[in-house]
Amino acid sequence: MLWKCIRMEQEKLRHSHLWLAFLVIPVIPAFMGGGNYLQNQGVLKAEWYSLWTQCSLFYSSFFYGPLIALYCAYIWRVEHLEHNWNRLMTMPVPVEDVFLSKLCLALGCTVFLQLWMWVLFTITGRVVGLDGIPPLEILLWLLRGSVGGMGIVALQLVLSMMIRSFAVPIALALLGSVLGLMLSNGGMGLFWPYSLMTMGMNASRSENVVKNMAGFGISVSLFFLLFTAAGIRYLKKKDIAS
Repeated sequence: MLWKCIRMEQEKLRHSHLWLAFLVIPVIPAFMGGGNYLQNQGVLKAEWYSLWTQCSLFYSSFFYGPLIALYCAYIWRVEHLEHNWNRLMTMPVPVEDVFLSKLCLALGCTVFLQLWMWVLFTITGRVVGLDGIPPLEILLWLLRGSVGGMGIVALQLVLSMMIRSFAVPIALALLGSVLGLMLSNGGMGLFWPYSLMTMGMNASRSENVVKNMAGFGISVSLFFLLFTAAGIRYLKKKDIAS
């Protein structure tokens, strides 16, 4: 039944232009990071790792979280705009599958974004004069960022489900991401979901900052399960209210 719900959600997105936003918008932090690298080559001596500190700073702080929020807001847009709640809730499928299907698609979106950022990062490096390809460790950081972003995905789905405005959840994601970078730099990253994405990606750092993988994994799991449970519970109560 979950797979049928996923296919239904995919059909809703078939004629959207979300893919264009996800292809074009990440070019901006790659371009900004490359520009910063060229302007500061006197102090940035670690080549690919130095370039990563610049690209990831912009990407994690201003783009990755809001792009996740954009996707989550869009996949709830049909229900909000077309007053589709009653039809959605009366479909012969468990409420859990309705939320989890959207969650699965949003999680897949985060992985796509990270892989696309890897491609853009590689291109940027060649443009600024670096040789070869980036260290695979940086690709692992990007994928770990997807894991760290799981709590953000669940939270943004809940926010977009509860808030009819399309822009407000995206603005909250931007605010949360900026605050997340500040908290992770201050050693409080494990207690804020947006910081986990930043920590996972090793944003603005050239050395691995996640020393406690067990703590990182526990924090990600707790936020993810908490927000997923909250979303499913809200949908069940919404069904009763309808």
